[in-house]
Amino acid sequence: MYLTRHPDPVPRSAARRILTRWMAGLIAMAATAAWCPASAQAPILIQFSHVVTPDTAKGKAAQRFKELAEARTGGKVRVEIYPNSQLYKDREELDALRQGAVQMIAPSLSKLASVSGGDFEVFDLPFLFKDRAAFRAAVDGPVGAALMKKFEPYGLKGLAFWDNGFKVFSANRPLQSAADFKTLKIRVQASRVLVTQMKAVGAHASVGPLASVYEALRSGQLDGQENTPTNIVTQRLHEVQSHLTVSNHGYLAYAVIVNAIFWDKLPSPIRTTLEGAMRDATAYENSIAEAENNKALATIKASGRLTVHTATPYELEQWRAALTPVYKDAQGWISAETLTALNAMNGPPT
Repeated sequence: MYLTRHPDPVPRSAARRILTRWMAGLIAMAATAAWCPASAQAPILIQFSHVVTPDTAKGKAAQRFKELAEARTGGKVRVEIYPNSQLYKDREELDALRQGAVQMIAPSLSKLASVSGGDFEVFDLPFLFKDRAAFRAAVDGPVGAALMKKFEPYGLKGLAFWDNGFKVFSANRPLQSAADFKTLKIRVQASRVLVTQMKAVGAHASVGPLASVYEALRSGQLDGQENTPTNIVTQRLHEVQSHLTVSNHGYLAYAVIVNAIFWDKLPSPIRTTLEGAMRDATAYENSIAEAENNKALATIKASGRLTVHTATPYELEQWRAALTPVYKDAQGWISAETLTALNAMNGPPT
């Protein structure tokens, strides 16, 4: 179901599923607490849930982490990966992690407002980053470190930032000016910044799980969406749209997060080994994300299913002007400290 407001934390329909996985999580944590060299034949279980397909940069990095973790611990750790919303949809996975139903997730930064006081939504501000290097400078420096600490009061621990890339818009009519968005129903992630962004150009923001976007576009419940080329191709969204605009208006990235109780109870040598595996998986993910998006955009163009338009410098200036008020509105829930730090680094509109 698609919503036109900021959603409730978790839908009631997810409660039974979360409870079931919570019990599995308790079993996993009990196994961790009881682990010792004498019982090494019972591996520590890490259930890693995410909402994109295995052939995305995130999906490939999750698999790389699994391989490294299992090999470097000599089988003392087993990682089970559940991609493409097999366990939980967008709005469910964070609560599942907090309850111990899974041990690791990698949600997009847009979904983290409930465990950051809204500061993670700063990454959704339009035209905030001029390139990938600007994004990496932010998350790999003091800003990223400060944001990771915001997880701690919620029983969570952030391990890494993973790239995806710049977003584009697709719809069933050309999108070359802000006026072209008027009255359209556009799917966005659960971020107040993204909802405000669509309101600024006269569109209706619809919040819903990625797994349901294809059918919503096909049936006409939605008119368009924003995402990276890799997510568009792997979810087959280009098959049910007629136009795509390469706008690079926002950056999509992820935070790899673990349940802190589970993580802190790991034997120190195991935890150190897993941290090393995560560092190497992160370097791998960030090294392939941009190339994966370039390849996906080429696939979209070659498909012949929709018209691809690259926004001109003049069009982008018009979009920036139309979206400038989003920065002012965002001051209502993003801390002045975080806004100031990123403004100083990137010089966005004020």
